[in-house]
Amino acid sequence: MEMEMVYYWCAVLAYCGIGVVIWWAWSIFNWVWLKPRKLERCLRNQGLAGNSYRLLFGDMKDNSKMTQQAKSASMAISDDDIGPRVQPFLHKSIIVTHGKNSFMWLGPRPRVNIMDLELVKEVLSNHLHYKKPQTNPLAKLLFTGLLKLEGEQWAKRRKIINPAFHMEKLKDMLPAFDLSCSEMMSKWEKMVSAEGWSREVDVWPYLQTLTSDAISRTAFGSNYEEGRRIFQLQREQIEHTIKAISSVYIPGWRFMPTKQNRRLKAIDKEIKASLRSMIEKRMEAMKAGEVRNEDLLGRLLESNQKEIEENNNNNDGNSKKVVGMSITEVIEECKLFYFAGQETTSVLLLWTMVLLSRHQNWQQRAREEVLQVFGSAKPNFDGLNHLKIVSTFCILSLDSLKTTPFF
Repeated sequence: MEMEMVYYWCAVLAYCGIGVVIWWAWSIFNWVWLKPRKLERCLRNQGLAGNSYRLLFGDMKDNSKMTQQAKSASMAISDDDIGPRVQPFLHKSIIVTHGKNSFMWLGPRPRVNIMDLELVKEVLSNHLHYKKPQTNPLAKLLFTGLLKLEGEQWAKRRKIINPAFHMEKLKDMLPAFDLSCSEMMSKWEKMVSAEGWSREVDVWPYLQTLTSDAISRTAFGSNYEEGRRIFQLQREQIEHTIKAISSVYIPGWRFMPTKQNRRLKAIDKEIKASLRSMIEKRMEAMKAGEVRNEDLLGRLLESNQKEIEENNNNNDGNSKKVVGMSITEVIEECKLFYFAGQETTSVLLLWTMVLLSRHQNWQQRAREEVLQVFGSAKPNFDGLNHLKIVSTFCILSLDSLKTTPFF
């Protein structure tokens, strides 16, 4: 009898094991083949064009190959057509092969590309139906916060963050911008004067430092040096994340103890620990009345505290609705502020300098306007509002980047 029971349970376990293996194999087969093929038929039935799905990788191998080829080739300084260099596969797919409304394959997952203005308006105006796309889970180590939130959560977070970016408060950040710019210009003057005022300078690393220093000063004020360390870590994290999301993501792969995964998690842990320490110290100082909230972190915490107090005053004592942001959520927003502001600003500054070097008549007009408004004095907020030529050129520079699908 006992032997029969043993055989019985062994058979049950064997059948369960076989069932799990079959379910696992079916799930993989559905993920890498059946579901992508079904989605492809649906997309084509809606009039969208694109390459046929290729097992597991889709268009990612072609995308990677074309990107490497584009970056290895030289680019003329007079060339405005930056789309084929920045996103060659996407540019070819939309402009040359499949048209404005098409799709491409990021592994087994299709991505729809829309350039028809009416369809773009529909997507942007109907946020309840069109949700933000899901990304590689490893990207969550780089940014979350407001960028990834939907619906009521997004509205609540936006309401708390908005006061920190009111115009009157942004004016107070001008001295930090001025100091960062002055430091960069002093370095350039020393380099050029040492060689008789004629020298070629690679400005890109200096512009990266400029934007990172400016954001560190405006975000963390007296904790500027610690803020710079966070920037350095996040820059490394961006490089690792780009490598991760440029390849096919296999579900569960982020839990594997690979060298890249371990480094990503170590960086994330160090960044969060530094930010948490800074936030907790700032909160303690605010409670003791020892600091003025002149930087972004202070204003964010101040706005968050006001939101909590207002809801507590209006609360009848029975509501369990969560108000305000937790320390973890404040950390998310600080990381997002870094991620969103640094690279985009330095790229725009560099591109504006390139355009000024090509259109020297605009360069001369902009220089004359700056000297007319400020002379030898330091820039101030009211004076900046009178720089019409400079403002127009910056807008034109930004507009000329619209051929790039995304950054």
